[in-house]
This record gives sequence, structure tokens and C-alpha cells, in this order.
Amino acid sequence: MSHRKPPIPFPVRIPFVEQLGLELHSCADGAAELRVDLAESHLNSWEVAHGGVLMTMLDVVMAHAARSHDMLAGPGVATIEMKTSFLRPGEGELRALGTLLHRTSTMAFCEGRVINSEGQLCAHGTATFKYLRALPAKGRHVKPLQRADGAAS
Repeated sequence: MSHRKPPIPFPVRIPFVEQLGLELHSCADGAAELRVDLAESHLNSWEVAHGGVLMTMLDVVMAHAARSHDMLAGPGVATIEMKTSFLRPGEGELRALGTLLHRTSTMAFCEGRVINSEGQLCAHGTATFKYLRALPAKGRHVKPLQRADGAAS
């Protein structure tokens, strides 16, 4: 019998994250947690989590930690740089834990970990994010942040 709490809704719509099946389990006070139960579509040729899945988990969990103080009203974030170290193969259910280390009015500095169901560290990352209200795109058009409720910021 599982004592696991159900996931909470993501505050913004991220189609790629939806496709991967990542679930948000907490996001507050400079910390966030994601989970995924690996499926065949997540695996590499060794039949363990593809590095891209682990990197995406780290990127998303750290971004949510960066935004966790102003999640509903605040700006979005764009990844400026990210470093990832892979320590062991990811198998089964994976948890990603993100922490906001420091923030300024325009930047956030975060750390993240992906652990397996035994609590072993599979991957570690650090990242820098820029707070943005909108994203300049091709042709000088501005792309607003897409909220999960369908509204644009």
C-alpha cells in the first residue's frame, strides 16, 4: 500500500514535460520535487534512463525551485547555463530535488539531484536561470509564458 501523495498541478504548461510524464510533487520556499516512473520510452540502449531524461528532470526541478517564491504571479525563467554530472544509472522511480541557492532580481542559482528509489544519487546538476516576463522570439515577436490554466502572462 503506497503512502505517496498525489502530484500537484504544474503552474505553467510545458508540453515536453507532459510528454515525458514528469509529476510535480512539491514547489515552495526555494525547493521543488519531481518524480517519474520510468517507462520504455525513457530508456537508452542500456535499458536505463536516457541522460536527456535526467537532464530534463534536473532542468525542470531547478527552474521550479527558482520560481517557487512567486509561482503564480511571478515571471518565468529561462535556463542560461547548466552543468550535469551522471553518477549511476537511473532505474525504476526517480525523484528530482531542486534547491534555490541564491537569487537576485534577474537571476537564480540552483542545485539539483536525481535519486533512485533506494535514495542513491544518479545525477547532480547546477544551473543559472534568468527571470523573464516574456521570451523574445523570431521576428521580434514576444512569446508570453503559458500558464497551466490557459492564461498567458
